[in-house]
Amino acid sequence: MTDATAPSGPPVRGKGKIARPLILVFGFVGIFLHINQIYNLQFFVGHLMIDTSYYYILVALFLSLVFVIYPARKNASHRIPLYDWALFATAIATGLYLAWNGERIIQEGWDIRAPNDATIIAGLVCFLALEAVRRIGGWILFAICGFFFLYPLFAEQMPGFMWGPESPFEEVVRVHAMGTESIIGVPMRAVSSILIGFLVFGSALAITGGGEFFMSFATALMGTTRGGPAKVAVLSSGFFGSLSGSVISNVVTTGKLTIPTMQRTGYPPTYAASVEACASTGGALMPPVMGVVAFIMAEILNISYATVVIAALVPAVLFYLALLLQADNFAARNGLVGQDRSEIPKLRTVFADGWHFLFSLAVLIYLLIWVGVESQAPYYATLVLLFSSAVMSWLVPGRIPFRPARLLDLLDDAARNVANIVGILVGIGMIVGALSFTGVGPAFSSELVLLAGNDVLLLLVMGAITSFVLGMGMTVSACYIFLAIVLGPALQEAGLNVIASHLFILYWGMLSYITPPVALAAVAASTISGSNPLRTGFKAMRMGIINFILPFLFVLTPTLILEGEFFDILHDTGTAIIAVWLMAAGFEGWLYGIGRIEWPLRVPLLAAAAAFLFPGLETDAVGLAILIAVFVAGRFMKRQVL
Repeated sequence: MTDATAPSGPPVRGKGKIARPLILVFGFVGIFLHINQIYNLQFFVGHLMIDTSYYYILVALFLSLVFVIYPARKNASHRIPLYDWALFATAIATGLYLAWNGERIIQEGWDIRAPNDATIIAGLVCFLALEAVRRIGGWILFAICGFFFLYPLFAEQMPGFMWGPESPFEEVVRVHAMGTESIIGVPMRAVSSILIGFLVFGSALAITGGGEFFMSFATALMGTTRGGPAKVAVLSSGFFGSLSGSVISNVVTTGKLTIPTMQRTGYPPTYAASVEACASTGGALMPPVMGVVAFIMAEILNISYATVVIAALVPAVLFYLALLLQADNFAARNGLVGQDRSEIPKLRTVFADGWHFLFSLAVLIYLLIWVGVESQAPYYATLVLLFSSAVMSWLVPGRIPFRPARLLDLLDDAARNVANIVGILVGIGMIVGALSFTGVGPAFSSELVLLAGNDVLLLLVMGAITSFVLGMGMTVSACYIFLAIVLGPALQEAGLNVIASHLFILYWGMLSYITPPVALAAVAASTISGSNPLRTGFKAMRMGIINFILPFLFVLTPTLILEGEFFDILHDTGTAIIAVWLMAAGFEGWLYGIGRIEWPLRVPLLAAAAAFLFPGLETDAVGLAILIAVFVAGRFMKRQVL
């Protein structure tokens, strides 16, 4: 689960004779510490380590690895220079110093007043956090984190709701490094409580061939159908994105296979790239894993991870249903067929070879939703996956044996993923810390409510614009965390559903990935397809239009996040599905039962979709009347042509 923003991701290294053993050892110790905490093993001197010390040890282990894995410059050689080894050692020393003094930090309030050596250590930790963000997230995210790191120094000079009390530099670094709301704040707590286990499970899936299985499974299911390659792209990217949490990584990884296949079967380069961009963008919205953000959302709202997953289910399904229907309608209108049957693996064979991947995922979902052991669930699922993969490798003829070396690959991959997340989130934590320390976060929320008056829709529009603009320069997790602090309270103060408000922020923060002028997912996909990036962005924006509408619907109608009376949920979900079907038909010009339709019928079809989207029997009646009229007119026009 990575969250980098650059189209090709930051350059990586660490395969050498010294670096790789370090990554393996640090990864093992970090994962063991996580297991010790969540299972209450009391391995260390007979008692559970206090949270503060635990957080700082994880920072020492994984922040230090950032300087081994990620070079200071993109064009740097794979050799690790002395200054990176110095940063590596500094990160270890400072993290362990703070961990050793974890109890004193809390009891003596070192975030306010601390010994001189502790203040110097705090300054070094802040510098290391910012440099880690720069290496992984790029200059834009570095500039944002750097601004908020320094913000308390000049907050007194800022106008209006941006005003805050001014603080000296020494106090600022102490608050960031040794306070509980910044570097070891909500983002880091999400990593240390639950996320590491899911990163291990994701690495286990990757190492055992889970990605290839789900691609083959989607191909076997839909490869030969009308427009099959596009449907395979939608399904495989949705699953992969749910596990990885990185939009761009999703595009680059799955798009290398799906985009050329779509083009080979007749999809234009722009359309093929836009399908992949949309499907990859929605991956972090798709349960059961939802990338990084679901864990952070659960931590911020102090609710169970399962609650977030259940709430996100229907909107995510509607989004992917819209993509599947559009791909199918486009193929029908343009006479596109699926892949040749000789290219498609048999479903029975695929399932027989990879049933254990589905079984381990089912175990994970069962433990998450029904048992509720969220932090422990991924470890049980990982054990099931590894054991079943080993058994399959021994029982199935022709399989590569599951050797212990693959466990080292798993550990290496997991350690790199955790280092990536920690390197990003310690910097993002400083944004949260600055807003909390200066009191600007609550002030911003109050200002938004005041500007909107009693108009909830206006408040939502303002929030959507804010989320979209910030999403241009931040990773998904950074954008969500920032807005959860400054915008979330405003939406809740307006009386809106808490979970729906945070999903609203998440959805609108992600839309910049498929919307010009930035449209990073569309740009990444266009480099694979050879299409024009701007045209691809606009096409992706049109294909993902349902994502612009859904957040307003579920925040105003919580039935779409499965909250409310059963029959209301059933009705509103049903009409939303009808609306998605009609939107796909209207945009692509193909209506089941009629066939090809042109704009005189497509426009009223989109109007019918809009009517079904808004809950209420009156709007349903209007939508149904328009739909019947379109069918009658379509049948009549078809007979006239014949």
